[in-house]
Amino acid sequence: MHIMMIANDTTFIYNLRREVLQAFLAKGYRVTIVAQVLRFQEELEGMGCRIIPVQTGRHGTNPFADLALLGKYRSILRQEKPDLVLTNNIKPCAYGGMACRMTKTRYMPNITGLGTAVEIPGKLQRLTIQLYKIGTWGAECIFFQNSDNLRFFQEKGMLNPKARTALLPGSGVNLEAHPVLPYPQGEEMIHFLFVARLLKEKGIDLYLEAAKTIHKKYPYTRFHICGGCDDAKYSDIVAQAEKDGGVEYHGEQKNMLPFFEMAHCLVHPSYYPEGMSNVLLEAAASGRPAIATDRAGCRETVDHGVSGFVIPIQNQQALNEALEAFMEMSAAERRDMGLAGRAKVEKEFDRKIVVAKYMEQINWEEA
Repeated sequence: MHIMMIANDTTFIYNLRREVLQAFLAKGYRVTIVAQVLRFQEELEGMGCRIIPVQTGRHGTNPFADLALLGKYRSILRQEKPDLVLTNNIKPCAYGGMACRMTKTRYMPNITGLGTAVEIPGKLQRLTIQLYKIGTWGAECIFFQNSDNLRFFQEKGMLNPKARTALLPGSGVNLEAHPVLPYPQGEEMIHFLFVARLLKEKGIDLYLEAAKTIHKKYPYTRFHICGGCDDAKYSDIVAQAEKDGGVEYHGEQKNMLPFFEMAHCLVHPSYYPEGMSNVLLEAAASGRPAIATDRAGCRETVDHGVSGFVIPIQNQQALNEALEAFMEMSAAERRDMGLAGRAKVEKEFDRKIVVAKYMEQINWEEA
């Protein structure tokens, strides 16, 4: 079998679909990746995958560029003739799905999140819904990463009644690659960690404001930030926060394990329309408590008061109060909260579950 995976970029595929591809290769399937080449090209090719580079333009809104992307996908499918296409991310699901319908290619999309365009009613929302609907209508099976996204598709009439649906635990987490890390001991300094692109919807403003307030009351705190700066204005904002004290910006990191090991708690005040937050899963796997927002893709990963705290979205006071509550806990209570998070992901979010779901749907007719 020749399987093609279409996604935004190679970094996404390697970090979040590597084990799925390894399972395909172990079965003797031929694997082709269609994505923008960022990181991990050598690693993916070393596994046995072939890569066809395509500039997705994930943030672009130019309709001519999107039509060109659709044409590119269609051309690749006609040339490669894969037996099955697996699409991920918004544009690959929409335009890759359309190309699969045009070429009568079997395909299965993975809805990794709906994107900000679906949040606000209006012309852009209607357009996005229509693109999703057209792109997924001919799918054999549609994977969803949380029940809210599945319900949205159902309520908006976006699901073809002939298509199967499968609910995944997000992208899952590789429990071997993210082992339980020793909890920081005997340190006076308490380290909080924010891991996301520096976008307003990811909660960076809320985090920086909380850092200012909490650091003033608890000078022995540090608020770390890891992530690329998508919005240029945050370069200056974060630089000023570092000067004010209590904040340290580390930029985008390829290996997050040293940062999880250093951190006492992950803070994720996102109100972005997530599929399932990967950083929350990875932090929990590492044995770290988390403060997360009560929205789809985040709330599922944290048991409030057990493995962390779940707070209302865009609520500065609630975030500050959760941070203060964490500060008042003993070291043993913090560690136990982190271990509870690890137990949760072992039971509910092991990436092996995702691999098994993919294999089940691919071989549906044989079952």
